Amino acid sequence: MPEDRVGKYPDPREEDIYAGDRRISRPDSSLPDWEVPDTSYRPIPIVWFTGAMIIQMLAMWIVSLFFSSQNGWLTIAVAGLMTGIIGKWTWDRGMKDAASGWKIATISVLLLLLALVCLGASTRL
Repeated sequence: MPEDRVGKYPDPREEDIYAGDRRISRPDSSLPDWEVPDTSYRPIPIVWFTGAMIIQMLAMWIVSLFFSSQNGWLTIAVAGLMTGIIGKWTWDRGMKDAASGWKIATISVLLLLLALVCLGASTRL
């Protein structure tokens, strides 16, 4: 930097730097003032929904694979039990406090995946 410009720009190691009314740099931190690094993680309903859907997909695939040669009622019973366990686990994680849209979507996806397994097992009833 040329010598004639020294002093025109604040040194971020020494003083605050502002952009309008926002502080973009402080001497004690390299983060802008709107960044809050010490917040806690707060999961959101889409995380619970996606987790339930992926676990349900894997569980239903495993149930279908392991019980493919068994009676269809056994496959349906085990799939229903797994769906109930996944649903309770999702509700306990926090879905019970989510908006009703997320609750409806979660229940719908769990029941849809269960229905697909039941449809596949219906040929063995």
